Parts: sequence; C-alpha cells; structure tokens
Amino acid sequence: MSPCKSALTRRHGIGVFLVGVACTLASFGQVQAQAQPQAQAWPTHPVKLISPWPAGGSNDTFSRLIATRLTTTLGQPVIVENRPGASGTLGVSQVARAPADGYTLVMGSSPTHATALSIYPQLSYHPVKDFSPITLVGSSANGLVVHPSVPANSVAELIALAKSKPGKLSYASTGSGSSQHLSAELFKVMAGVDMLHVPYKGAAPAVSDIVAGHINLGFHNLVDVLPHVKAGTLRLLAVTSAQRSKALPETPTIAESGVPGYAAEVWFGIFAPAKTPRPIVDRLHREISAALSEPEIRARFDASGMEVVASGPDAFARYVQEEITKWSDIVRRADVKPN
Repeated sequence: MSPCKSALTRRHGIGVFLVGVACTLASFGQVQAQAQPQAQAWPTHPVKLISPWPAGGSNDTFSRLIATRLTTTLGQPVIVENRPGASGTLGVSQVARAPADGYTLVMGSSPTHATALSIYPQLSYHPVKDFSPITLVGSSANGLVVHPSVPANSVAELIALAKSKPGKLSYASTGSGSSQHLSAELFKVMAGVDMLHVPYKGAAPAVSDIVAGHINLGFHNLVDVLPHVKAGTLRLLAVTSAQRSKALPETPTIAESGVPGYAAEVWFGIFAPAKTPRPIVDRLHREISAALSEPEIRARFDASGMEVVASGPDAFARYVQEEITKWSDIVRRADVKPN
C-alpha cells in the first residue's frame, strides 16, 4: 500500500472511531436526560418499605415510624410490608431483585448486611454489590437479660452459673446469624462458657418465651426488652455496647462486668436496589434525616436505646464494608452455622 493510501485509510479509521464515540456520548446523554426527569418526578405512586422481620419487633417499629413521616413529606403512601424469614435475608433478597426505581426499599440491619455474607455460603444477594445505601438510621446495644428465676444478678454471677452447668442454660435469639445470636456467641467465646442456643423467627416470640420462663436468657434489642425490665418480668444485667447506653447510664457494659474487650451492637439502615438513581437516593436521605431530627421521632428512638446516626449514602457504604470485615472474623471464631 502506498504512503498516501495508508494515510487515507488511517484518517478514515479515525473518522469512523470519532463518529462512534460521538454517537455513544449522544446516546448516553439521551439516557441521562430521560433518567433525570424521571428522578425529579419521583415518586408518582406508593413506595414499599420492606421490614424483613415479623411485626412487633424493633425493625418493624422503626420502619413504621419513618414510613409515617415519609408519607407526608413525599406526598405518596410509604407502606411497610413485613417479609420475615431466614434471619431477615428472605425479605432483603426480594429487594435486591426489585427494579432500581426508588419504589422498593428495605430496612436492613447488621444481620442482613454485615454478617449474612459470612454465615450463608449460598446467600442469594451481595450486601454491597446489590444495594444502594441510603442512610444509616441508628445503632443500639443489645441488653443481656435473664428470667427472674435465674440465680444471677450480675454478669460475673451468670458466668459462674454457666460454668457450673455447661450447656444447661438456654438463650433465645431471632435466628442463626442475628445480632442476638452473635452477641451471645461472642459472649460464649470470650467468657469461656457453653450455653444452649434456641433460635426463633423474630424478637417478639423469643422475648415472650424468656418472659414466660421457657428460656433462661437472651441478648436482645433494648426496645424489645425494656418494657419487660420495667415491669419486673426480666432482669437486665448489662448492655453489649463498648460504652454505656445513653438511655441506661446506670447499666454497666459486659466489658466492664468481667469480659474485657467485649463489644457488639446492632444497627439499622435503609437500602434501595443497586443502581437506583442518585437523585432519588439523595432525596430519600434528606427526607429520612429530617424525619429522624424531629423531636417526637427522636424521643421514640431514645426511649428504645437506639442512638440516631443518619449518616449519608457514602459514609454508610463505608460503614457496611467495615462491619462485614469485623463480623466475618467473629463468625469464624464462633464457628456460626446457619439453621
């Protein structure tokens, strides 16, 4: 080929490439232009907020508080749907497969987005890749509670009792891999005790059986046990957080009660399916943050022992990744297996 023809061929190739790039950019621009008005118009019909646990538990309670406020600020009904099962992973997996249009959300938590990946080898979703984090709602300590018939008035006495009766004391959780389960398993490992795990399908039935005396103890969300503690039907020995709860400043932590270094918290946060338009994610974060700052709602959270966080989407995404790393080590150490 002559130098002239070669130059013409190169120029022709470059021209075709540039036309292709221009068409691609134009197509991308059209998609962006179409997506932007859609995000601005959102929502035009009801939004579903999935609570992947049974009605009556803390996840359900916080979901309904936020949904009620969003119904007003968004101008469309925000409907809470309970889809319990498989330690919360059933409802979460359904949201992972939902359209990324802002009309299906989920109140995720540490069990569904921090520990499930380490516990379930065949987990049907990825807690990072399949979701757009919207906001970390808040975090809370679990409370170590015992039935009044249990002869232990402190963590030290409970440890001594458990060591004297290996495998005899029973504790209730909301399922394998739940925060209640892992709080107890971490306690077993660090305190050197053996206790019998009795899993339930939700907080309400688990706590009810401790109150009834069918189960000896449990590590449960404060919102679920405080009413029973106040009524005298459960005894609160300690909280699981690294620091004392603002709601219960007189209650010691497990770490300061004989198990140095112990710390376990449960958190809740709202997620949308991956690739949900960022304008929708940002608006949801703004509206939820505003709801959490309202005195009435904040008072409800404070009363339950939940400390409001309301972090943004990017900070929440980093936090989820940090939690996955932390709990994967604990799951391995405790040899936690799914039910």
